[in-house]
Order: sequence, then structure tokens, then C-alpha cells
Amino acid sequence: MRILIVEDDDILRDGLKVGLSLAGFTADAVATCESALAALAAGSFDAVVLDLMLPDGSGLDVLKSLRDGRDETPVLLLTARDRVADRIAGLDSGADDYLGKPFDLDEVAARLRALTRRSNGRSNAELQWRDIRLVPASQLVERAGRQVRLSRREFATLQVLMSHPGSIFSKAQLEDKLYGWQEEVESNAVEVHIHHLRAKLGPGLIETVRGLGYRLGSET
Repeated sequence: MRILIVEDDDILRDGLKVGLSLAGFTADAVATCESALAALAAGSFDAVVLDLMLPDGSGLDVLKSLRDGRDETPVLLLTARDRVADRIAGLDSGADDYLGKPFDLDEVAARLRALTRRSNGRSNAELQWRDIRLVPASQLVERAGRQVRLSRREFATLQVLMSHPGSIFSKAQLEDKLYGWQEEVESNAVEVHIHHLRAKLGPGLIETVRGLGYRLGSET
């Protein structure tokens, strides 16, 4: 899952980016309303972590711009303004969840997982396809009850495909989900992740759709 963090405090922004990356998210981070709007216009994110008090305006302005443009990307507000009136204002402006500072990083990750589940129309915290079980919270993958060790990128690739089992993802779409702005992407990185997943979970796991991309295969 690709997350945009909008936070002007350098230490907090870097901590969120590192922590959420370790929790399995692909995290990009900006510090201003202007940068946030530019990032949201240019990229596709699964959720936004949004501070309210930014140096060039309010996070509510970013939120309003999103919702006015009919962008339904889930938004989690993080702010030191923890009065009831502030929470109500944020939620009524279109936020999906609200967390006051200070906060626990594990709770931020859990709330983001819940938001993205709901936005994808799922209630179950786990993903299941055939005999493969994927647990985002613990980054666990099992096939037929046997644990399979995957790298972070392999896990993320499998999670994207299992979240949308009937969909075809192009190489560019998978790269967008797996890598942040400042990360270098080898030209064959996606092919390597797919190759490793097939080796670890079986050749029938992922189907190559010529000229289009990849999707979960039909073989058992």
C-alpha cells in the first residue's frame, strides 16, 4: 500500500516514513499543503496521513480539495488539536479517521490497514486466495498452512495482487505501489519479484497477460 504523509515536523515526518515502511507500507512524505496537492495530483495513493497545522495553511484545505475533486482516497488526520470540536470539524470535512498527538506508530499502521480495507470493500483483515493466506498486520504468508518467507517487496507485490484477484496490474502500476519517489527502481525489478514469488509459491500463482501485465493465475 502506498501512503502519503503530510507533516511539517521533520523528526515526526521521518519517523512516520521509516516506521510505516517497516510495517510494509510504501511511504512518501511532504511538509506543506502545496507539496501535498502536487503529490496527490501526480501520483496514486492508497491513503493519506494528514497533519492539520501546516506552514502554508490547514490540512483541512488539502482535504477539501481532495473531496471537491471527488477523490475518495482514505484520509487519517494526525494533529495536536484533540478537542472534540476539532475532531468533528475534521470528520465532517471528509476525513475517514482521526488520531491525536502523541500517538503510537503501531496504531497508525493498524488504522491505515483498516481504512484501506474499507475502501476496497473488505472487512476481513486477512487475504485468502486458493490455499494462500496473507496477513498484512504481521506480514505473514502461508501456503497450505506452511509459512513462506518473502522479502518486503515480494510481500507487497503479492498483497497488491491478492487485494484485487480479478484485476490485471501493469508493470508501471506495480512499480508505483512498491517504490517511493526517492527509491531507484531497476528496469527488471517487477519481473524479479514475480519470478521469486512463482519460485516460492508455485508457478501457477501469477499469470502474465501479454502486453498488459500480471494477475493471479487460475491454476491451483
